[in-house]
Amino acid sequence: MTNFFITKIFFLTTISFILTLAWTPLLTHFLYRLSLGKGIRDAKAAPIFARMHKKKAGTPTMGGILVWGTTLFLIISFSVLGNLFDGIFEKLNFLSRRETLLPLGALIASAFVGLVDDLFDIWKMGKDGGGLRMRHRFLIYGLIAAVGSWWFFFKLEWTTLYIPFVGLFDIGWWYVPFFIFVIIATAHSVNLTDGLDGLAGGTLLIAFGAYGAISFAQGRYDLAAFCGVIIGALLAFLWFNINPARFFMGDTGSMSLGVTLGIIAMLTNAALLLPIIGFIFVVETLSVLAQMFSKKFFKRKIFISSPLHHHLEAKGWPEPKIVMRFWVVAAVSSGIGLILFLIDKG
Repeated sequence: MTNFFITKIFFLTTISFILTLAWTPLLTHFLYRLSLGKGIRDAKAAPIFARMHKKKAGTPTMGGILVWGTTLFLIISFSVLGNLFDGIFEKLNFLSRRETLLPLGALIASAFVGLVDDLFDIWKMGKDGGGLRMRHRFLIYGLIAAVGSWWFFFKLEWTTLYIPFVGLFDIGWWYVPFFIFVIIATAHSVNLTDGLDGLAGGTLLIAFGAYGAISFAQGRYDLAAFCGVIIGALLAFLWFNINPARFFMGDTGSMSLGVTLGIIAMLTNAALLLPIIGFIFVVETLSVLAQMFSKKFFKRKIFISSPLHHHLEAKGWPEPKIVMRFWVVAAVSSGIGLILFLIDKG
C-alpha cells in the first residue's frame, strides 16, 4: 500500500509540473498584453535598490497564479472525478477535511489578497504607490491566521505543541497566539525573500519538499500529495522565473505560499522545525530587523541594503550566484530538519 501512495504523490507532482508548464504561455501572454508589470520602488525612498533593479521595471508580476491556480484545479478535478467514478480516480483524490481542506482554503484566500496587493502595486495605489502598507499586510495575515487557529483550536481541538526530543505539551489557549505568530512570521519572511529571480521559488520548493516528507512519514498521505502538487507547480514556475525572469511570483504567490507553509507546519505539529527547514527565511527576516534596529537606535546601517540578498547584490555578487548559494543553504538546512525529525521519530 505504501508503494501506491508513493506512486500517487509522484504522479500528481508530475501532472502538476506538466499542466503548469502547459498553461504558462497563456498566462504570460495575458500578463504582457495587459502590461501588468511590476513597479520598482522610488529612487528617493530606496536609491540602492532602484539602481540595482531598474532594468527589471515592467516585468510582469503575479506569476504565483501558476502555482495556486494549478493546485486548485487539480485538487477540485480529482475530487469531482473521484466522487463520480470508482477505481483509480477515487484513489487519486487528495481533498480531505482533516488534511488538505484548511491548507487549500488558506492558500486560495491569501492568494486573492496577494493578487489585490499586486494590482495595487501595478496601478500605483496605496502609500507611495507601492500597494498595501505593511500594517495592512500584517492585519490580513493575522485575520487569515486567526481563522486557522479557530479551526485548529475549536474544530480539531488541538492544544498541544510537540517539542522535538522532549514530547507533547498542552499549552491550552496559548495555542491560538502561537499559531497566529507562526503564520504571520512565515508569510512575512517568505514575502521578504521574494526579491531575486528564482530565490523565493527555489527555497519554497525545498521547504515544501521537507514538509511533504514529514507528512508522508506521519501517514498524512493526502497532505503529502498536496505538497507534491505545489512542488510540481513551483518547478514549472522556476523554469520561467530563473534569471532573467520571464515574470515574477508577486504577492499572490509569496503571500499564499508563505501562509500555506505555516499552516502545514502546524498541521504536522512540526512548527518548531520550521526555523531550521526555513532557515533562509529566518536569516532574511533577521537581516531586516537588524537593519531597522540599527538605523533607529544607532543612526547607521549594518547592511548596504536589506534583506541580506540585496546586501550581497550591492556588494557585487551576481544575482544567479546569490540565488544558487541560498538554494544550497536551504537544501542543507532542510536536510538537517528532516534528519532531526526522523531521529526523533525513531
